[in-house]
Amino acid sequence: MSLAPGPTELRSLWPLFQAHRQFDLGMVLSSAVIDAIPPSDVGALGVHHAGCWECDLSNDALTWSGGVNDIFGLPRGARVSRTEALAFYSERSRAALERLRSYAIRHKRGFTLDIEVRSATGDDRWVRLLAGTVCEDDRVVRIHGLKIVI
Repeated sequence: MSLAPGPTELRSLWPLFQAHRQFDLGMVLSSAVIDAIPPSDVGALGVHHAGCWECDLSNDALTWSGGVNDIFGLPRGARVSRTEALAFYSERSRAALERLRSYAIRHKRGFTLDIEVRSATGDDRWVRLLAGTVCEDDRVVRIHGLKIVI
């Protein structure tokens, strides 16, 4: 899948000790707020343009707010495996994500990446993925963040 001219792929990493200089995921967007607004209230597309997500690294289980389901053209509440979610990404975006994700986990860093996706409804779109690692006992146990249609 390839889109006509779109955003240049953006990649950036930052160490956790600098997270306060980047953004506070909880302050930028709350999934509770996103899910409180029905899709019909967000414009002609009828979908939310942003959503929160989390991946538990012990089993790669995903937790998505309704806004992420909307971005991927899936029914709200639908459970999606990480493998199923990655199938929506273009090959180039999937490869870039895997490289950045591995590096972020290994070095306890956050990252941003613009990705190309094709939704379940066949719509091609660019999505900005913002991610931060969550540590327990100095070990990364989860990744969480935001997905925003750009």
